[in-house]
Amino acid sequence: MKRRDLVKLALASYVPAEAIAWQARKGMPSPKIKDVQVIATAPAGLRLVVVKILTDQDGLYGYGCGTYTQRADLVVEAVNRYLKPFLIGKPADRIDDIWQANYNSSYWRNSPVLNNAISGVDQALWDIKGRQAGMPVYQLLGGKVREAVDTYRHASGAEISECVDQAKRLVSEGQRYVRVQVGIPGQAAYGAGQGSGSRGATSLFNGPFYEPAAYISRTIKLFEAVRKELGPDIEILHDTHERIHPTQALQMGKDIEQFKLFFWEDPVSPEDVAWFRRIRQHTTTPLAMGELFTHPLEWMDLVSERLIDFIRVHISMIGGLTPARKLATLCEAFNVRTAWHGPGDVSPIGHAANATLDLTIPNFGIQEYSAFNERVREVFSGVPEHKNGYMYVSEAPGWGIEINETAAKKYPFGFGESGEKKSLNGGWGEVRRRDGTIIKQ
Repeated sequence: MKRRDLVKLALASYVPAEAIAWQARKGMPSPKIKDVQVIATAPAGLRLVVVKILTDQDGLYGYGCGTYTQRADLVVEAVNRYLKPFLIGKPADRIDDIWQANYNSSYWRNSPVLNNAISGVDQALWDIKGRQAGMPVYQLLGGKVREAVDTYRHASGAEISECVDQAKRLVSEGQRYVRVQVGIPGQAAYGAGQGSGSRGATSLFNGPFYEPAAYISRTIKLFEAVRKELGPDIEILHDTHERIHPTQALQMGKDIEQFKLFFWEDPVSPEDVAWFRRIRQHTTTPLAMGELFTHPLEWMDLVSERLIDFIRVHISMIGGLTPARKLATLCEAFNVRTAWHGPGDVSPIGHAANATLDLTIPNFGIQEYSAFNERVREVFSGVPEHKNGYMYVSEAPGWGIEINETAAKKYPFGFGESGEKKSLNGGWGEVRRRDGTIIKQ
């Protein structure tokens, strides 16, 4: 249909231009996948992987997040070498069918590398669907059930006073939910710098080390200070990051109950989830789990037995928007709320997918938010906006995000946020006990 005919049709019917575009497309055949590309970039020093799918219809394409920053190069290869030749020529409008085909194509399933590759494809197809329909993806999922997405942000410090000051600043900016983490004197700590103090002569390991008992004691002192300074109305969250023994988690759950956390995240590792049955019996503190999950069997019992209060998966790690929707529906049946993983190593496309689900599901709990710096905004335009503690998605079709591929190339893998070369190839750093034993984290 020619442009002048579209204009006549719009004037005659007084319907939005996006809807006119959809009407014009209705007579066209289903779009086919013409090409699959990978945009690999690190504007904030964290390696982001975005899949771009182009169709055989001019101007119709989409983006999806497949970010697994610790093994990002492998995701790029998985898309280029395996999924791309598998997908060329397939209809782009059969999202669930393509997800199932991708999922089964490797025979062995639920690898975090392949799940992220599948997620990139899946989210790109949802973006295409939204662009076809001329509406944001949240409309395709049934529309909003809330006006915006309530978020939490991170306050941390090497010292308790530094963490408290950061928390106060966030509250002054409108945050009602704040995650608090503090350093441990002379030791490594998750989510915070090393506290001042001596390593101690008994340490046999020269690198960063960590002792669970010292962490627990320090964290309880942090909670006391935060509650005293912020009062009872600000919701506080905390992440143990799986670094303590399950029996220590039983005791810690009792000790922190008095501080009335909004949730306590990852008290044990995924290998120890059976311990949630006992932890649940020992504390009323709400429990969050799932950041490292990649397989449905990891969350099935936790959800169906109501052993956790919040499911906290990294959406691309389980394969994208399509399986995350199904997980949210499962959780709704058991009154488990969502708290999708939303750190800096999720691309803005992934954050938009998180927020889209948050807007459209009744059992939304809270959303982790990480601010986008100027370099990220140089590469990604139309990113979700954040104001007074709430996140807002773009109202443009699809995810509403475009990528400046020229700018993306300015920030290749292997360099930090300040442009320094990074020797660690995206991996997770070692943390050990005082005697040199590696710990889970």
